[in-house]
Amino acid sequence: MCVYRPASNVQSWTRGRYQCLCRKGYYSKNDDGVFNGSLIEVAWLEQKENISNAWDELFTCKRCAPGCDVCRDEAPCLAEYKWPFRLTLLSISVFCVMCTVALNVYMFKHRKLKVFKVASPIFLSITLFGCATMYLEMAAIFPILDQYSCIATKWSRHLGFCITYTALLMKTWRVSLTYRVKSAHKVKLTDKQLLQWMVPILLIMLIYLGTWTFSDTPNAEEIVDNQGLKFKQCVYNWWDHSLAIGEVLFLAWGIRVCYNVRNAESHYNEARLISYAIYNIAIVNIMMIAFHLFIFPRAGPDIKYLLGFIRTQFSTTTTIALVFGPKIIRVLRGQGDQWDSRARSRGVTASFSLNGIGLVPEDTPDLCQENEELKEEIQKLAAQIEFMKIVHMEINNRHVKPKAGGYFSTLNAPAMMHSPMAGKQSGILGPPKPPEEL
Repeated sequence: MCVYRPASNVQSWTRGRYQCLCRKGYYSKNDDGVFNGSLIEVAWLEQKENISNAWDELFTCKRCAPGCDVCRDEAPCLAEYKWPFRLTLLSISVFCVMCTVALNVYMFKHRKLKVFKVASPIFLSITLFGCATMYLEMAAIFPILDQYSCIATKWSRHLGFCITYTALLMKTWRVSLTYRVKSAHKVKLTDKQLLQWMVPILLIMLIYLGTWTFSDTPNAEEIVDNQGLKFKQCVYNWWDHSLAIGEVLFLAWGIRVCYNVRNAESHYNEARLISYAIYNIAIVNIMMIAFHLFIFPRAGPDIKYLLGFIRTQFSTTTTIALVFGPKIIRVLRGQGDQWDSRARSRGVTASFSLNGIGLVPEDTPDLCQENEELKEEIQKLAAQIEFMKIVHMEINNRHVKPKAGGYFSTLNAPAMMHSPMAGKQSGILGPPKPPEEL
């Protein structure tokens, strides 16, 4: 691009009276990138006559590196992505997703074992589904971020968090309710009732994410790292801040619930392990926020990807290890269908069970035999009630004489003597009295 430089006494275009500048996005080896018109014309003539190559060496503008609007040399302006490093972390995350799916299938296959049955298999499956969703965040932030990557990042991160820790907190909340009750009546919450509480929480998250996506679609913006290199990162605005505040409050409520059940007894010590998992996610999130804001505020894309991987592994993988690790170990040792000795010695009842079923009998009972025994007990109880009814009637109505063939007749005297209430009757009625005079 040439710029005309008029002389003081010449108002028209004059040969050599101009300057040439490199266009935007180009640079020259010359310091300022401004060339005198006279020198350019001389270099051009020498180039045509093959006298010198100064035209190519001194007066040619070269394109800047990708991402540079203005430059002075060929130095890069975009941050470099270390793809082998990122691919390694992504492969580990995908492997974790596959292990989570395999663990879900394994648990479904052994769902009738006591170690899984008392822990609510449906909530365990929901927890694993949420963990797999959180792992997928590493796939969403793997490429150079754009609008679609940012949408996938927001959904996988927040929805996976909500699914996983809502399922865990519902189970812990059930133990908290039954542990704090002070009346003789036991509170028993079934899985169906807990699901009815869980659905509205997930629905609120879905509505929030959907509204966010359609009204203010997440997108990527260019930021600069410590070396002045540009790269793409998802925009953080008040949608992110509001959701972060909500998740912090959600975790605070979860910590409070876990604190309430710190001394509660549960099968296989699961309530305490779930509490550890919730404490862990709270600590990990706080530490990662501190790393992003204070320690690595202008870190490059690979460092941010590494921080995301660390956060996912320390939160999600640790949760799976705490909740499912002891169960898998018991099954592999052949103890998955046995109660732990501590739960049996403590006498953990259905009220403190994470699914409300309590201790399941070791052997299957004979229902027919139990039915017959129950009938006999009911008949005995009915006879005792009838006997007490007649006794109280005789006490309040002494002038009434027993009917012939009645329950207190001489024919039924042997039965009365063998009745369990006969001894009590003698104490109640006392010695016989002479008939009152009319």
